[in-house]
Amino acid sequence: MRAATSRAAAAAIAAALALAACGTTSERRNVPRPPTRIVITGSISTDRVSVSPRRFGAGPVSLVVANLTDTSEQVTLETATRSRAGIRQQTAPINPRDTAELRADLSTGRYLVKVSDGGIASATLSVGRRRRTAQNDLLQP
Repeated sequence: MRAATSRAAAAAIAAALALAACGTTSERRNVPRPPTRIVITGSISTDRVSVSPRRFGAGPVSLVVANLTDTSEQVTLETATRSRAGIRQQTAPINPRDTAELRADLSTGRYLVKVSDGGIASATLSVGRRRRTAQNDLLQP
């Protein structure tokens, strides 16, 4: 009889501990995923920087740039207007016939993609309103 009582008490204690471990007093907010990252391609030629597409919605981007010149170039992605806080990111020097990637989360506005060589014209990106969330997209990381 005593063994059955001690087993019942042990089971009751284990059940109470299991129930206490299941819950939490804080609420978890369901924050939607950011938009899917898009790839923006670019190239550096002897006279200008070309980027495609030049217009897209705000959100995460990967800028992949190919250096088609015979000299090493460094690409800079920066906010076009200095009146507000913006971004400024640079690649390491890109060797001739090589590529580099910049990743950024761009907000609405205009951006410049330029190189350190002053003789090469820069490209302008026009970023519109934020793209839709990737919350319900399948096969997302």
